Amino acid sequence: MKSISTDKAPAAIGPYSQAVRTGNLVFVSGQLPIDPATGAFAEGGIKELTRQSILNAKAILEQAGTDLAHVVKTTVFLADMGDFAAMNEVYSQFFTEPFPARSAVAVKTLPKGALVEMECIAEI
Repeated sequence: MKSISTDKAPAAIGPYSQAVRTGNLVFVSGQLPIDPATGAFAEGGIKELTRQSILNAKAILEQAGTDLAHVVKTTVFLADMGDFAAMNEVYSQFFTEPFPARSAVAVKTLPKGALVEMECIAEI
């Protein structure tokens, strides 16, 4: 197992890696919508926040030698399932057929009070 890290995505806020690679798979930890340039949440609503979470995952995948086109599974955590349609609108701009498998769940709270968090698994 190899840890993957990049300064183009927010640093881990606990005892975990931004991602790990094992074999031909990369497991990207949940990405909050933090802009790595500012250390703060991206400005805007759920669409902008979703975009930032995906961009963070994209940067980590690129550091690992892969990209969003090789994602096989995502999990999206939402603080409010009422944001599902708006999140989905942005999500669909980053993923094309064959779409990765996906789970989207509402959770009581997310770290730092985030509205969205996304994790993924990709092939190298």
